[in-house]
Amino acid sequence: MNATETLQRDAIRARSLRLEKKAASYAEIELGVSEHALREPAENEVVVQILAAAVNPSDAKAATGLMPYAVFPRTPGRDFAGRVIRGPEALVGQLVFGSSGDLGIRADGTHSSHLVVEADAVVPVPEAISVEEAAGVGVPFVTAWEGFARAGLPEATDTVLVLGVNGKVGQAAVQIATWRGARVIGVSRKAEPYIGHANGPVDMIDSSSEDVPQRVRELTEGRGATIVFNTVGDPAYEIGQASMAPGGRAIFIAAVKRLVTFDILAFYKGRHTYIGVDTIALGSVASGAILRQVMVGLASGALRPFPILPHAVYPLSRAYDAYQLVAGSTRDRVILVPEN
Repeated sequence: MNATETLQRDAIRARSLRLEKKAASYAEIELGVSEHALREPAENEVVVQILAAAVNPSDAKAATGLMPYAVFPRTPGRDFAGRVIRGPEALVGQLVFGSSGDLGIRADGTHSSHLVVEADAVVPVPEAISVEEAAGVGVPFVTAWEGFARAGLPEATDTVLVLGVNGKVGQAAVQIATWRGARVIGVSRKAEPYIGHANGPVDMIDSSSEDVPQRVRELTEGRGATIVFNTVGDPAYEIGQASMAPGGRAIFIAAVKRLVTFDILAFYKGRHTYIGVDTIALGSVASGAILRQVMVGLASGALRPFPILPHAVYPLSRAYDAYQLVAGSTRDRVILVPEN
């Protein structure tokens, strides 16, 4: 038997979702399941048998052409957790998780039974969390950590204002900020408590009935927030900027409309810093490096994965339903699991 025949005999048959073309709307997303021979990993890569993969809002957006750099056809999916079945001996058999800005957008992604990815991209799953929970960590925690890392990680002297606090990135930001000892103020569009895990109290502001900047000043003895983490975008732009302390930093990760009224005088007189975060620009290895830092908090219990509820776990054959749930702005962390 020659080398080619040996590779064909040993080739892994993967079952993957396929997006053949961009959809005109979320309702028209077409997700077929196809089987194919997985390519052989390079020397610096591993093969991961996917056990669970999250569905992110960016997965649904990229299916509808809202991301012009998304390629077609492709297998979607950015986050994953599973077991290494080929690669360096030290990694084979390990449960790992990871995330990426390339996978599922510019290259075939994680909504599959198997994945070939760089060995440096995979991170061991902490014993305290399940595989499904590990699959849900990725994009929200990578986004929150990247924003804070570029703005300057929160310290005990910081007050962090999180706009859109009960979204997944908002909750990840709260966890990281309170883990590092910062005070956190959360803003929601209705009267509700903070619903996620935190390592300290979270003061809540209802933007539908309260003057957010005024309330932030009251809570901070007139100083304002030293870090504003805006997960909402332009709808919350003005209240975020009016809530900033002198020398404050603002982190932006989203937009509904592209343009806002920018008060350049307030910007430079306030000595403010603006940070834009786009995790699509982070490859698998860069995302893995961030998740290694997040893993420290997960392993200690200071950071906790999002709860994975049974009704939000779908087989690949029901991926359309999973995507529609995410497109409908569910607060559940939605997970796909390959069928045996």
